Amino acid sequence: MDEVLLRGLSPQVLGILVRRGADFAAAEDAVQEALVEAVRVWPADPPRDPKGWLVTVAWRRFLDAARADVARRRREDVVDEEPAPGPAPAVDDTLQLYFLCAHPSLTPASAVALTLRAVGGLTTRQIAQAYLVPEATMAQRISRAKRTVSGVRFDQPGDVATVLRVLYLVFNEGYAGDVDLAAEAIRLTRQLAAAIDHPEVAGLLALMLLHHARRAARTAPDGALVPLAAQDRGRWDTTLIAEGVDVLQAALARDRLGEFQAQAAIAALHADAPTVEETDWVQIVEWYDELARLTDSPVVRLNRAVAVGEADGPRAGLAALAGLDASLPRHTAVAAYLHERDGDLATAARLYAEAARKAPNLAERDHLTRQAARLNNTRRGR
Repeated sequence: MDEVLLRGLSPQVLGILVRRGADFAAAEDAVQEALVEAVRVWPADPPRDPKGWLVTVAWRRFLDAARADVARRRREDVVDEEPAPGPAPAVDDTLQLYFLCAHPSLTPASAVALTLRAVGGLTTRQIAQAYLVPEATMAQRISRAKRTVSGVRFDQPGDVATVLRVLYLVFNEGYAGDVDLAAEAIRLTRQLAAAIDHPEVAGLLALMLLHHARRAARTAPDGALVPLAAQDRGRWDTTLIAEGVDVLQAALARDRLGEFQAQAAIAALHADAPTVEETDWVQIVEWYDELARLTDSPVVRLNRAVAVGEADGPRAGLAALAGLDASLPRHTAVAAYLHERDGDLATAARLYAEAARKAPNLAERDHLTRQAARLNNTRRGR
């Protein structure tokens, strides 16, 4: 069973059902049922036209649900018209679905959660982890959002800023999570950049390109994470870096700075350094100051502490870290790194082990465990 194929087809099928008259919540449920059926049937009997098969099955599931719901009898004219057999039309409604999920009737947080679940293909658990809330809380938020947009149509546009936030989170999950969604997020952001003239759309595209350019160097052959400082820069995609820098420079020239442009500027400074020793950490700290001003995000301030530690020394970094909430994700890992830089290997090893226990995924946990073991071995060898 090709999970990537199913995830790629899901938003296309959802878009077809919505354009044919299904309300969003019912269509999303029908598509999920069709995906479950595909997992059951396809291994033994793969279809010649996977998308057409999913459209047909999902539409029939929608018909069954609609006929059983008295409150939807007004839709009888719609549900009696089953789509004609044959290949499904090659129409990509994915970006439109992002805007539908970003409908003005939803709060930004609910809109992002709904889009990540219904269109982005993330699980409720993954979304809850991204938002640092319990899975049950996120499930309730998604359910409420689905009820709110029930009956909404594509002629009610959503908020660009919310769509950008969703695309950013989808990219991050693909970049560091369980499912490869990064390329899809870049594709949709390219579409959005071609459709509207917005400096933050360009900033997000530049950020994605610059991060994606380093992807091949981020993991070792055994799957272990490779920190930025240890990456083989010869494996970075210079074509993507050049494109990302060009897109960023054009956006910055418009003098309408936003958070994605600031993040992209930081990524560009990393990409521009031939070696880690030549990284312009002073300028990176300045960009983090801009980013903190724009977002007031504790995560930004956490990353800034690392940059301060590189620019002004580990004790300056620890001082910057001291004012932040210790419960922040990766706070303990940052503290471990700065203590190691300061020569306190015992504290660093203890903190690396503690950070490993808190790690959000297996790859990060293994990396932090290795860091703790490395320092413990170094201390024993003295």
